[in-house]
Amino acid sequence: MDILNRLSTFIKQHALFDSGERILLAVSGGRDSVLMVHLFNESGLSFGIAHCNFGLRGVESEKDEQFTSDLAAELEVPFYSTTFDTTQYSQEHHISIQMAARDLRYQWLEEIRVDFGFQYIAVAQHQNDVMETMLLNLTRGTGIAGMHGILPKKGKIIRPLLFLKRDEIDQALEEKGYTYREDSSNESTKYARNKLRLEVIPVLKELNPSLEETFEANRKRFEELEILLDARVKELKSDLFKEVNSGEYEISLQALKALHPADTLLYGLFHPFGFTEAVLRDFKRAWDGEPGKIFCSNSYDLCLDRDKVILAKKKKEIEGAVYINSPDTDVAWNGKSYRGESKTLEQFTLKKENALAQLDFGLLKFPLTLRHWNDGDRFHPLGLKGTKKLSDFFIEQKVPLSRKNDIGILENGNGDILWVAGFRIDERYKISTNTKKVFIFEQTT
Repeated sequence: MDILNRLSTFIKQHALFDSGERILLAVSGGRDSVLMVHLFNESGLSFGIAHCNFGLRGVESEKDEQFTSDLAAELEVPFYSTTFDTTQYSQEHHISIQMAARDLRYQWLEEIRVDFGFQYIAVAQHQNDVMETMLLNLTRGTGIAGMHGILPKKGKIIRPLLFLKRDEIDQALEEKGYTYREDSSNESTKYARNKLRLEVIPVLKELNPSLEETFEANRKRFEELEILLDARVKELKSDLFKEVNSGEYEISLQALKALHPADTLLYGLFHPFGFTEAVLRDFKRAWDGEPGKIFCSNSYDLCLDRDKVILAKKKKEIEGAVYINSPDTDVAWNGKSYRGESKTLEQFTLKKENALAQLDFGLLKFPLTLRHWNDGDRFHPLGLKGTKKLSDFFIEQKVPLSRKNDIGILENGNGDILWVAGFRIDERYKISTNTKKVFIFEQTT
């Protein structure tokens, strides 16, 4: 089967794109991307060419850009180019030159794709690139996703040359007489990928001359294993994650302890929320200890709470106290709204609701304070004989540790707690036969 038929078969097999869709080709001017351009052109596909000048090789970079511009003009297809200060970007973001170039490239390509109506971005990676990526990932440490390397299609990125080996690309270029640009940096072993390609892989090929085919077969196995694992993780998440609030889940600790294999499934469950393997190892080591420990990702907190685990989006910075200077007022605190109102005893009807505080106005000392709970807080819960630490009260009420800071504490001007919002008022400030005026305070949103 000739190379054009193989390309067509590969595109259909992996559903890379539909006939008639416009594809933006990422073209460096090197052998791989130049062959991709000519194959798309000979196949009658609709495409444009995009070129990134990373400004890393001086005159060579300028010549690469001119070459790709001339190629686009020769084929009469749209051409887009840009120049980056890659070194400055890498320094500002504290990443390697290679990572900086990759980030800049894909960000810009996506902008061009959207702005000019292309459906996909095609990059010219081939089977040897997959093999090198798998070896790099294995050397650095990886999971199943890293072991299947580069996929033919991921989101809006497609890789239509993954059916080719490097020597097949070289052969096709020679047979067709296509010219391309040589990148001198490809021969430098200071880059890890080049070191693998130039020094390690030749030794491995002595052991297995069919190394590319072997790695391609391995890639497919790992890809299928990832599909199975993803299905298992999706099933577990559906069973274990009980959403109690928007962005907040309760998970049975006992169920997590029963997972097998634990490390792999824990990572599958919590990695989408930003948790690293190192953090999850610490979490696993701590789950038989005292409750209350919190483990963090950039956007979520994972809190051990007695017999369950609370997974919750990070709260915004905790808001300080607000002061209530007069009885008839509206206040906002911690993203919620509260309303205060005073009534004569004749205007008032007692409601048996914990959602509002109904207090003896004559015992209050303004300004009142609405705040978060503090360690060491005590109050006298309505209906009990003595005082109780607020932390113990929360435990008895089964308040998740992650939600304590959401609960408003209404404090009198003399320092006594008047109301634990949504739970209980203080016995000492309840309405009695001596009450002449009532203060009502409730959360309205």
